[in-house]
Amino acid sequence: MAVPSALSVVIVGGLHADARRAAVARLLADVPGSVVLHHDLATATAGTVVRTIRDATGIIDAGEAPLVNDCACCALREDLVPELRRLADVGATHLAVVELWDSVEPKAMAEVVAAGGLTVTGVITAVDPALVLPYLANGDDLAEGGLAAAATDQRTVADTFARQLEYAPVLALADSPEADDEDRELLAQLHPTARQVPIGHGDLAGAGQELARAALAGFDVEAAAAAQHPACALLPAEADAHGVSTLVWRRHRPFHPERLYEALEDITCAAARSRGRFWLADKPDALLHWDAAGGALCVESAGPWLVSLPDAAWEMVPPVRRAAAALDWHPEHGDCCQHLVFTSPGLDRDGLESLLESCLLTDTEYAAGRDAWKRLPPAFDTLLEV
Repeated sequence: MAVPSALSVVIVGGLHADARRAAVARLLADVPGSVVLHHDLATATAGTVVRTIRDATGIIDAGEAPLVNDCACCALREDLVPELRRLADVGATHLAVVELWDSVEPKAMAEVVAAGGLTVTGVITAVDPALVLPYLANGDDLAEGGLAAAATDQRTVADTFARQLEYAPVLALADSPEADDEDRELLAQLHPTARQVPIGHGDLAGAGQELARAALAGFDVEAAAAAQHPACALLPAEADAHGVSTLVWRRHRPFHPERLYEALEDITCAAARSRGRFWLADKPDALLHWDAAGGALCVESAGPWLVSLPDAAWEMVPPVRRAAAALDWHPEHGDCCQHLVFTSPGLDRDGLESLLESCLLTDTEYAAGRDAWKRLPPAFDTLLEV
């Protein structure tokens, strides 16, 4: 069944609930023919997810969706597209604002909507600048705060907030008197390419129209996914201002697995946020993903480095992946490299660089070659679930 192209869908998310609600209210006020679709996952303990649809005057429809496999977020996925299709068929709605529940991540929902044949015209994460560092530093499990989206949800506040923040091309900024220059600089360095739109309180001249334009500007789901993929992630650049620093660390020599493993806690805790791709000597063909926030680190394999693939497979690799590999290309090792980015107030750049350097292979170890590297103790097998 074809979906009328007149319906635009914007995803608005974020753990900062007051900021999110303010952004949604401004869109409702400034976009004629707009409605907000919201699934409240907090009701999942009763076995259902409550769905509401409202316009600027209040709730116009409500219903329930049963849990799917004891998963509230799965119920949201199953219910969202049919409801959006129904709105599209009625034809009275110009903009459907999907207000995500606190811990739901916009990437998953944008992909669900696009796969359902609907048009995502914008993804917005609402942020209170004064809360960026407290949330990035919060290593508590979502479940501890009643924010888990499923019984098996093992995410933390910090890593969830980081992904919500970094995926959206538009950040709706709440009016935050408590925020200072350091808070705003941290936000800018974490997501330097984001379009920041202040939403304020009451009638902030032009803000409503700017947010409305951002909601309808257009959104490329595939490009957004590529910008988050470990092999070609769009990572921040070097920066240092208002007490906040971003260190970009690149090297073309692999890590010694044991020395890196022993230093993981110190490296992870050195910055509020760190991410990127890295290279272990005992697994020289594996591109490994580094993702840390709130003092917790997630490492996982993201498949082979491009140089490890047979030539015939290169044609099947997306152009953005080939372009990213070209930027890191080394005449001997191809795209195998360390490319890690650390962002934090009060970052000890020199100390962190020295620690990272100490984890690389020594000249003697490096000269021994790949066969010798592969015989090094596999310290990361447990973390990588090998």
